[in-house]
Amino acid sequence: MLENYFPVLMFILVGILVGVVPVLVGGGVSRLVGVHRPDAEKLSPYECGFEAFEDARMKFDVRYYLVAILFILFDLEIAFLFPWAVVLQEIGFFGFMAMLVFLAILVVGFVYEWMKGALDWE
Repeated sequence: MLENYFPVLMFILVGILVGVVPVLVGGGVSRLVGVHRPDAEKLSPYECGFEAFEDARMKFDVRYYLVAILFILFDLEIAFLFPWAVVLQEIGFFGFMAMLVFLAILVVGFVYEWMKGALDWE
């Protein structure tokens, strides 16, 4: 009866080894060859505009959210333009007009961001 569960036990053990051994080896190698004092440059603000180790409940400027919306707009645009360009010959005029409507909606979002001042960083 228990011999039926041996493959399951081996599967679990191998899974744990595959998950734990690389972490332990990486940590050990890091301790052997790494420097254990933090660099002042690594503790400096990086692309966020505020100190890395302050209160977690501080308020963000609304421009961070506007930049995030801008990124999503252009990311969606590129994600849909590549497949559209590949099948443009097959979808014809209707597909072309549908993409123009989609791009017009994205331009409205871009103009909104522009008017809100998300592109003007102080």
